[in-house]
Amino acid sequence: MTAVSPVIQPAVAPAATPAPGSTLMCVDKLSVTFGHGEHATRAVREVSFDLRAGERYALVGESGSGKTVTALAMLRLVEDAYYDGAIRFEGKNLLEVSDREMRGIRGAEIAMIFQEPMTALNPLYTIGNQIVETLALHEGLDRRAARERAIALLERTGISDAAHRFDSFPHQLSGGQRQRAMIAMALACRPKLLLADEPTTALDVTIRAQIMDLLRDLQAEFGMAVMLITHDLNLVRSFAQRVGVMEKGVLVETGETAQVFAAPQHPYTRKLIDSRPRREVLPLVPLAPVLLEARKLSVNYARKRRGLAGWFGKDQFAAVKDVDFQLREGETVGIVGESGSGKTTLAHTVLALQRKSGGTIHFLGRSFDTATRDDRRQLRARMQVVFQDPFGSLAPRMTIEQIVGEGLALHQPGLSHEGTRQRVIEALREVGLDRTALGRYPHEFSGGQRQRIAIARVLILKPQILVLDEPTSALDVSIQQQVLALLSQLQHKYNLTYLFISHDLAVIRAMAHRVFVMKAGEVVEAGDTEAVLGAPQHPYTRKLMAAAQVGAG
Repeated sequence: MTAVSPVIQPAVAPAATPAPGSTLMCVDKLSVTFGHGEHATRAVREVSFDLRAGERYALVGESGSGKTVTALAMLRLVEDAYYDGAIRFEGKNLLEVSDREMRGIRGAEIAMIFQEPMTALNPLYTIGNQIVETLALHEGLDRRAARERAIALLERTGISDAAHRFDSFPHQLSGGQRQRAMIAMALACRPKLLLADEPTTALDVTIRAQIMDLLRDLQAEFGMAVMLITHDLNLVRSFAQRVGVMEKGVLVETGETAQVFAAPQHPYTRKLIDSRPRREVLPLVPLAPVLLEARKLSVNYARKRRGLAGWFGKDQFAAVKDVDFQLREGETVGIVGESGSGKTTLAHTVLALQRKSGGTIHFLGRSFDTATRDDRRQLRARMQVVFQDPFGSLAPRMTIEQIVGEGLALHQPGLSHEGTRQRVIEALREVGLDRTALGRYPHEFSGGQRQRIAIARVLILKPQILVLDEPTSALDVSIQQQVLALLSQLQHKYNLTYLFISHDLAVIRAMAHRVFVMKAGEVVEAGDTEAVLGAPQHPYTRKLMAAAQVGAG
């Protein structure tokens, strides 16, 4: 007879599970307002929907739509806000219960998985102790029993060697492991409702698929309801039974997922569904010159050996292994793979931001290795980079005029102030912004606008090659489409060459002429984008394709 896991047998029996399909929570004309009087802002406006016991519901919308504020309001976690309406959980209005009673409900009956586990987890405590704290608070378990339950939870969520990982701090885990630890903590008291706020945003496609499969399995096993908050329509299509669509704080459409996707009624819903990347790749000129050529490129790191052997020497870790590729004028080459595959290391090596261990790179017929300092500076001006996080890559204390003009100050120091300003205005105009942006700061712009500013910063130097490192991964689907359209427009106008790094195969399929698939530092498959993604030959490429659900729906 198989032993029953302590995850399934809690020390304190949970309250009776509601009958599947019965109303578990009713959100009735909920409004959430920040500020007073004429300065008041209503982030959520009279939103109403029901959550049924044991169902999977999704709340979708872009950044600023109010979906996360709605979820936080359901736990009364929105600070300095005023609530109107009602949130009834099993007949009890959560907006009227005492703070003490609300603390008892959070975690025990309604739990939440937050978007960024590295921020949500306490960096000073091991993940095991954070789960134990939840069990001790809500179920009164002693240390030993709580530890056994915590280890069993970590095992159930797919963390290998859970007894050892119990004593790990958040920074010692991978992104996928941290998210699994968050799920284990949320499920510690077998809640009736789990709120999952963008639980896969920062994860690779295969890890994302694993996390969603795990949530689906646990939802069925525990009989709980799950509300998924996301802007990823592929996730909604594959996970949710019902869906609600939010725009500017208003619930504009709701219904069965299949019905909403098949026949969306609201223009905003149709806009979201139509926001998948579209392929607009012009064929290369037959004799397009080679701008950059890399041969036998390799990057090795020294890595400390485990155990006592670490006192006597180090091993070599190969981050990039003998990679060959060319970039032609006007071409987009996509590099795809999971975190740790070597794709970003490869990009940094091409940019001479990473010391390579072997191989050669020739750019415009010249070698970085033999180039003089002045030659390197000239070459750097012709090859620029747009980073993944537009907010993190823009200096917060510099104005947009200073940020965009910074490259000119370095590469063309003799240019007058007025000449520099005119060049900045022209660069901003190229990306759809005007001179009103000059004196403003990065925090005053949306994510899509910040990425446009990052593109303007590199365009001002009139480069020939742009290295794009996950340039749309932090953006909503419709903003992502706008940025991709801008990049296509600029490429067609200036015959730019792109080295496009991404784990999003739909984006690569829309943008790239050729694609290289990387795993553990090696290129395992390469060729024409439509050929590789249309009929992948390598098992790893097929695995990525299956996880990404490219072209779903």
